[in-house]
Amino acid sequence: MDIERVDSYKYLGVHLNNKLDWSVNTTALYKKGQSRLYLLRRQRSFGVQGALLRTFFDTVVASAIFYGVVCCGSSISTADRKRLDKLLKRAGSVLGSPLDPVQVVGDRRMLSKLAFMLENDSHPMHETLAALGSSFSDSLLHPKCVKERYRRRLRMRTRRATVNKSLLVPKPGLAKQKTTRK
Repeated sequence: MDIERVDSYKYLGVHLNNKLDWSVNTTALYKKGQSRLYLLRRQRSFGVQGALLRTFFDTVVASAIFYGVVCCGSSISTADRKRLDKLLKRAGSVLGSPLDPVQVVGDRRMLSKLAFMLENDSHPMHETLAALGSSFSDSLLHPKCVKERYRRRLRMRTRRATVNKSLLVPKPGLAKQKTTRK
């Protein structure tokens, strides 16, 4: 049986190419996002405002732009990230409020997935991730990497994710703490 070699392949809605970069996928997301942004603009021109417009953005536009962002969010090129961020800025101007860039959304969703895997004992990746946990802090230790630059990149991303996680999730007890003035 011969295996046909192709330049790109679409699998579960994610475009993979033979160079293993995300340019083809980002181009497809950008085109889909532009067509959905047109629908958002049309909604606004018909007088739809406020929460209903935001709901339309979250369900129709953002779902198209952020599909697979956990997989490709940290490794897309700067030019592709800027294209998607520009699309989000345009959507934010239609909505009348600023939106988070692709990197922030990708990091937040990745942290959510990691937290789910660490909390769920029956998840197949639970033991692997639990073994990477640091005994001194809440961060994950890096796995053994072939090259030093991969190790540094993972360590930097893990630190950023830990900092972002501490900003997003309030620590237990601090949210209900009351201050009294005399």
